Amino acid sequence: MAKLILIVEDEPKNITLLRDLLQVSGYSTIEATDGKQGVELAKAKKPDLILMDIQMPVMDGLEATRILKADATTSNIPVLALTSYAMKGDEERILQAGCDGYLAKPFNIRELLKTVAEYLSG
Repeated sequence: MAKLILIVEDEPKNITLLRDLLQVSGYSTIEATDGKQGVELAKAKKPDLILMDIQMPVMDGLEATRILKADATTSNIPVLALTSYAMKGDEERILQAGCDGYLAKPFNIRELLKTVAEYLSG
């Protein structure tokens, strides 16, 4: 059975790119367009990995990650932050919120797929 990846991203072009890349690589995907929707989907579907945008409407990715990591049913799901704001101090903020790692946008496709594979292999 294919690994399930939850994409939490508010930019339609990024959702399409990520979905296409991941599905062509053999993964199943589900999508949410804001942090609140992402939390709800993660709790309902228990994905194997979450790709979490940081800057989103309704609830940002850091708050969504804090909620997921505080819940025993979702705390073990790895969260990989996707951010275009990779400035000094951001990595620390992202990791303090509970994200397991992050990739800066625009991301390198090979690096993204390699990182996803690493997180899914445990």
